[in-house]
Amino acid sequence: MVRGDSVFFQTDGAWDFAPEGKLAGLEKADVREESKALRFVTTAGRIEAFAARHAERLRPFTLFGSGDFHHLSAVWIRQFTEPFVLLSFDNHPDWDIRPPKWSCGAWINRALENRLVQEASIWGCGNFECDFPWRLLGNRAAAQTGRLTVQPWARGKTNYPAWLSPLTPETWRPDFLHWLERHDGGKVYVTIDLDCLASGEAVTNWENGRFTCDDLLWALAALREKAQVIGGDLCGTWAPQEYATTFQRLAGWFDHPAMETPSRETLQTRNLPALEKLWPALTGEGKM
Repeated sequence: MVRGDSVFFQTDGAWDFAPEGKLAGLEKADVREESKALRFVTTAGRIEAFAARHAERLRPFTLFGSGDFHHLSAVWIRQFTEPFVLLSFDNHPDWDIRPPKWSCGAWINRALENRLVQEASIWGCGNFECDFPWRLLGNRAAAQTGRLTVQPWARGKTNYPAWLSPLTPETWRPDFLHWLERHDGGKVYVTIDLDCLASGEAVTNWENGRFTCDDLLWALAALREKAQVIGGDLCGTWAPQEYATTFQRLAGWFDHPAMETPSRETLQTRNLPALEKLWPALTGEGKM
């Protein structure tokens, strides 16, 4: 990565705990005020206005805020002009087919509306959305055609349909290498939501997954050996929830798990190491 290939979209206070100067090497777009109307759930009109306003600020690699803004990944990928594969590490599939269309829980479907996205592949879902009957609310049509591939962590005695590929701690790395073989030499965009990490490695606004930072470092290294990483983004650290509308506030209250506000020290001891390890591996830099 060369200087100018990355940007920090400051959508909220997600990285306020980082020591002064830690993010100094990144171009910064302070969009905190307007982002309140985008958090968790929003409208197509607001998304399009945001995308038009900041089109010139897009860069291949984007650091942004809480996972409540993960749907902005569907905006970040608009900058690319050649076909590519979207690779997501996330504890949630974000494939909900119910309205509203623009939300952090449905953004994969918005990404698939981009004709340059050849496949969206999601790894590490450990939440209930891939269980029956909740998976009926997901984009089964895309999953059944193979344009969307979802690899959730196997949960208990759950029986999975053929269009889901459950993982175990013993099988996920061989499965990932097999997936890479299918995309040998191809272009890949990587998005990382920190809620895919175990609770001891990241504090988020959502339930935690099972990956470790070392797991993702291994996956990113393997990916770079086989494919061309054209860009990527990282989000998902904890942030105070600030909304612009009552509907957002009520929807967010209903959907978010109950959790205590973490201390600055907790965020620094868990999320800062995750950022320092994963961001350089994602962008291809030596260190942050």
